[in-house]
Amino acid sequence: MKIQAATGGPAGPGAERAAERRAGRARGVARPGSGARSSGEARSSGEARSSGEAEARAVEERRTRDRVCHEVLERGPVAAADLASSLGLTPAAVRRHLDVLLEQGLVTVRDLPSARQRGRGRPARLFVLTDAGHAAMATGYDALATQALRYLAEVAGPGAVRRFAAERLADVEARYRPAVEAAGPDARRRAEALADALSGDGYAASTRSLAGGPGDPGAGGTQLCQGHCPVQHVARAFPELCEAETDAFSRLLGVHVQRLATLAHGEHVCTTHIPISALAQRPAPIMIDLAARSTTGRSDEEVARGSRS
Repeated sequence: MKIQAATGGPAGPGAERAAERRAGRARGVARPGSGARSSGEARSSGEARSSGEAEARAVEERRTRDRVCHEVLERGPVAAADLASSLGLTPAAVRRHLDVLLEQGLVTVRDLPSARQRGRGRPARLFVLTDAGHAAMATGYDALATQALRYLAEVAGPGAVRRFAAERLADVEARYRPAVEAAGPDARRRAEALADALSGDGYAASTRSLAGGPGDPGAGGTQLCQGHCPVQHVARAFPELCEAETDAFSRLLGVHVQRLATLAHGEHVCTTHIPISALAQRPAPIMIDLAARSTTGRSDEEVARGSRS
């Protein structure tokens, strides 16, 4: 059957081809609304991908910022350039994270003292954790522990808190002693072993050697630094915890150590001075062998009995 032209007359070959083209275009036209749906779905899929990528970047940023914060905790006061070197980041990236930590009140800046400043220019900015920064890494049970010790002091007297602190540190001392003794007689190695043991318990400890005088370079000693203290806020109310810890350090190292600063009192790090020269000259433990013979030919046990008779 011939396709009729628009005028109603018979259509020629040209009219037939035109009608076929119109039919082809009609077949290619999408149904009403289908194009809009296709475009909307593509846009929604793209937005979902962008949102997921942004969230992944934000998580990675938080993780890196936590690394920066923990490094400041362990090494502070520390410069941004040193943080970049130890973390394998660019100085610009470290400064960006430090700016965020400053805004959050987790770190603060201390200028390098002029005596230690090298060259000219602005003083180096050194970063340390604030009290809020330390609190952000705390266990969250400080208030409960403080209340428990306060109750103990009320019902059993202040001496009970001291006994508790000593008992707590006795267990810690027993755990640390094998590592410290395994370090051998070298004074600084023993102090480093103690710092490693403390770091294993979350104290972020390190040692710093101090220069001695011209005649005795080793007389300066070593400082044991603890950048974090899990009981910092409890120790603020009960300094007996710090005192028991200092006594334990003295027993472990075999020399009287001196606590110079504490986080509990608002310093940026707990600092303990270890007189290395005194530690190096510590006499070896005297081992008594009762079976050994004395110069008189009698055993020490026999000599002891003779002196009592």
